[in-house]
Amino acid sequence: MSELNELISKIVKFRDDRDWAQFHNPKDLAIALNIESSELLELFLWKKENDANRERLKEELADVMIYALLLADKFDFDVHNIIEEKLVHNSKKYPVDKAKGNAKKYNEL
Repeated sequence: MSELNELISKIVKFRDDRDWAQFHNPKDLAIALNIESSELLELFLWKKENDANRERLKEELADVMIYALLLADKFDFDVHNIIEEKLVHNSKKYPVDKAKGNAKKYNEL
């Protein structure tokens, strides 16, 4: 079992030990992911980019990743594979010769 799968198993066990799976339908996981992302973003509000509290940043980033992994698990997605597939897809949308050093969206390159 990969380290990522072991981590997902720990997250699922934590959830299941508390009987929270009943609350973790795809819609609510996506909403929770969005809320946690907003809490992460809030750490940067009205601050210079490096002034966010690092400990809070770690906590909120962990929350974001936990909900993302739970959502992937809900659909039985292999996280490694879906990221690999997305990187291949993005490499076609953003070829190095056009995108390197450029922040434009793929349809503006």
